[in-house]
Amino acid sequence: MIITKNRTWLHLVLTWRGSVLPKIAPRVLFATALAAFVTAGHLTWDLLHTNLTALPFTLIAVALGIFLGFRNNTSYDRFWEGRKLWGRLVNVSRTLARQHLTLLAPHGQEPDAACRAHRERQVRRQIAYVHALRLHLRGETELESLRPWLEPEEVEALLHEQNRPFAIVHWLGEAHRQAWDRGWVDTMHLPILDQSLVEMLGIQGGCERIRATPIPFSYTVLIHRIVGIYCLTLPFGIVSTVGHFTPLVVALISYAFYGLDAVGDEIEDPFGYDPSDLPLSALSRTIEINLRQRLGDRELPPMLQPDATGLLQ
Repeated sequence: MIITKNRTWLHLVLTWRGSVLPKIAPRVLFATALAAFVTAGHLTWDLLHTNLTALPFTLIAVALGIFLGFRNNTSYDRFWEGRKLWGRLVNVSRTLARQHLTLLAPHGQEPDAACRAHRERQVRRQIAYVHALRLHLRGETELESLRPWLEPEEVEALLHEQNRPFAIVHWLGEAHRQAWDRGWVDTMHLPILDQSLVEMLGIQGGCERIRATPIPFSYTVLIHRIVGIYCLTLPFGIVSTVGHFTPLVVALISYAFYGLDAVGDEIEDPFGYDPSDLPLSALSRTIEINLRQRLGDRELPPMLQPDATGLLQ
């Protein structure tokens, strides 16, 4: 995600990284070059005369704008829902850590060393869960970032799991039952702990739904085709009216339509590494630091900050 702070209007206009311009530049340049060729053929060589007027393109532009607006609104809804889900994950992680550290204790007694070790292990599993969910949503399979938070045998067990975050939640639930068997958690508190796990899985299911259900392919193909055909045929309809300014007009219009089309593609899946995607690494680090502080850790990693270009991942 690009984080912009104290940037001038001119800087935003001229910025390159984080915009969709690098992706659409070849298409815009091709449409502009074609417009220049049509203009030269029409005005200089007295060729490429057509009876087209700007009216059909005006009507198509209105419909195309509506389609692009609908698609971009749908893509942004997916992006914003993903952000709300990760906001809920931050909250439920803090809540579950508090529950582990306050509800897991023998009734009327101070927790002994075994109980305190159990508490810490549960909180560390929570940290592992958050990192595992980030990797799961980004389609990554490495386990190195999970090793500091899990036992070696648990890391090895994850090698054979298709859904690693779910496996970790299952282990958290099993540990709650073991704590109840040992008398470390009250019968009234066990459903409270289980409800937090239910909330975590609900968040995970929402994220997986966004990732696994893209905007219908036929709709996306239709938009791409209409935008491409419109931008490539536009100079034939406006050259007799606009004249020598045809390449400039085509460049501006194609930048607008290709840009809107590319923005919809970029934010459709908000869990990747595109400049407009959610900063899952930064959110995971925030949760990790919050939970480690509750465990009393002093050597904490720094919060992730945007780089020189404002990119935060």
